Amino acid sequence: MKFPEVEGLRALELGTPGPMRRRLNALVLEGKKRATAGTLDEYVDNEKEFVGEHLALVDDDLQRVATVRVTETHEMPFGDVPWSFAQAEGEGHESIEEWREGHRRYWSREGVVVNDTTPIFLLFLELVEGSIPLRK
Repeated sequence: MKFPEVEGLRALELGTPGPMRRRLNALVLEGKKRATAGTLDEYVDNEKEFVGEHLALVDDDLQRVATVRVTETHEMPFGDVPWSFAQAEGEGHESIEEWREGHRRYWSREGVVVNDTTPIFLLFLELVEGSIPLRK
């Protein structure tokens, strides 16, 4: 998919629209979520985010709720994603196994089969500016 642009920045759409996106966006705004992962099939023409890029973190209506900066990126097999990355995602997982199972379930619901050799793109973020959305 092509990433939409919002206010001159590429959009970062976390999770799926609705409660999941609101929860993940809130974690970014609280400073708890400092990373996210994607499968390579989410990228067209190798348009991966790059270190130093500013992205518009968006809500369900593609409205910017924050600006984040990419601080680090890595590409690796799903089975090699380290616990330190899962912790940086800030979603409350208790172990790397729990993180892997939750992400397998998520991507499976999205129609993507993930195994230990599936290439994953890891993105580390820092909040540049933002405010907590009022809408529930």
